[in-house]
Amino acid sequence: MRYGIAVFPSKKVQDVANSYRKRYDPHYALIPPHITVKEPFEAEESEIEEKIIPELKEIAKNTEPFSYGIYKVSSFSPVTNTIYLKVEPSEEIFNLNEQLHTGSLPDKKDFKFVPHITIAQKLSDDEFFDVYGSLSMNKFDIQDNVGRFQLLYQLENGAWSVYETFRLGEG
Repeated sequence: MRYGIAVFPSKKVQDVANSYRKRYDPHYALIPPHITVKEPFEAEESEIEEKIIPELKEIAKNTEPFSYGIYKVSSFSPVTNTIYLKVEPSEEIFNLNEQLHTGSLPDKKDFKFVPHITIAQKLSDDEFFDVYGSLSMNKFDIQDNVGRFQLLYQLENGAWSVYETFRLGEG
């Protein structure tokens, strides 16, 4: 089965992201706005239960809650026509990402870790330049806190569902 690990932001941040995602993100119905802290990976359920969940509990216990800011949009252009809310890089979020690639957890990284919340993807070139040009003029001043992360699994229809939630700083 396919799994991933993400942080779901507060309702306030999700509302901002969804105001754009409804129109510009074809994955809008498949998963709420999120920060991917570990790319999707394949694992057997027994491996999840016996190895990965205990490690995730340990990582969560040893990671203190932290905050982050969002001040602008950015994009992955020219690689893809994806637009995102840029999560300001912090030592805490990079440490969490690194820890999620240790021990029994798959270490495969297809992409450099860029903390973000996708708000538009799979746009045509013309639509991308129009939307990005418009959104890049917007200034955001959003502060949010991370107190947990979620282990997700992918359903047959492509949607993602929470398998388990891990609270930061708690045993």
